[in-house]
Amino acid sequence: MKSIIIEDQAPAQHILQRYIDKIDALSLERTFCDALEAKAYLKDHPVDLIFLDINLPRYSGMDFLRSEQAYPLTILTTAYSEFALESYQFNVIDYLLKPFSFERFSQAIDKVTAMACSVKQMNQRAELPFSKDVYIKSSHDLLKINRDDIIFIKSDSDYTEVVTASNKYLTSDALRDWLVKLDDDFKQVHKSYIINTSHLKKISHNKVYLTLNRVIPLGRAFKKNFIEKLIKFGGQ
Repeated sequence: MKSIIIEDQAPAQHILQRYIDKIDALSLERTFCDALEAKAYLKDHPVDLIFLDINLPRYSGMDFLRSEQAYPLTILTTAYSEFALESYQFNVIDYLLKPFSFERFSQAIDKVTAMACSVKQMNQRAELPFSKDVYIKSSHDLLKINRDDIIFIKSDSDYTEVVTASNKYLTSDALRDWLVKLDDDFKQVHKSYIINTSHLKKISHNKVYLTLNRVIPLGRAFKKNFIEKLIKFGGQ
């Protein structure tokens, strides 16, 4: 990870530089005594991590954070504890109070690494192509159907019934398993029913009307949350 230091005190700079040298995952690009100079540098030189002091000449570390619309992950290195609460509304990963040990520094870097890995994993998942196919294990067969074709899913004792316009499929998957594998178009409306909202026609009293004249009960425990979500997404 590329990093910079924004710190006006030479002894503190040297400590940070020494600590960074001990971490294989870190590289130090530049050290700045002035936050405005660092701000100008970042416009053309993106980095992954900033080590930022608060008490700086001309432009404080907090001024720097408040002024940035998008900034790298940041670790504050300061002798002042009173800014800790405010700092966490920004992209601050940790707050190191001077003097801090290499062990405490390493703990902060572990947080940065975990955060970076989490972001990477989310980006990778977002890049995966979305498949509309869903596989149903029915008896000894593994069947592939298009999830858009599913009208509703009904739980019935030891099995669930997946209903499409042309077929019914019996499977041993529990209703909760279907909620995990299906997308946000599918909502539970009753302890025994999940519906595909793309097939929803209307809601009347405690009943849900679907395509092909299918009528599903709307459970009291699910009604309020279900309708609120429909209104929310429908208004976007």
